[in-house]
Amino acid sequence: MMQICDSYNQKNSLFNATNRFIGAVNNMDQTVMVPSLLRDVPLDQEEEKEVNTFQDGDMYGSYVLLKSIRNDIEWGVLQADERRKDKHGVTPSLEMSCIEPNDEDLEKLFHFHLTGLHTVLSKLTRKANTLTNRYKKEIGIGGCGN
Repeated sequence: MMQICDSYNQKNSLFNATNRFIGAVNNMDQTVMVPSLLRDVPLDQEEEKEVNTFQDGDMYGSYVLLKSIRNDIEWGVLQADERRKDKHGVTPSLEMSCIEPNDEDLEKLFHFHLTGLHTVLSKLTRKANTLTNRYKKEIGIGGCGN
């Protein structure tokens, strides 16, 4: 019984959610051979409504966003901020706060952010899978599965 419970908890771990997201984006990246075909393709199909609530635009914008988030996860946010600074000549948008929360609040704060991160990763994973499937449908290989 303990092993079943541990399996369920592992399935829902942040590590596994992150791996599912990175895998979905890698699959999307390998499938989408011509990203420019995604330009001006709207994100308005019915099955995508829940996934697209956080961003308007076309599939190309989503493709770029998902790859950028994957890179931030793989290489770190600070390194990504440095890359943006070098590329655009601006300072990173996220600066370290000087305000330290109380030690009693740290656990609550951690769980709040962990839950939020897990939710966002799940939505981003669905978005990457949806984009991959839409791309396959657009180029005529819709029956190939995930």
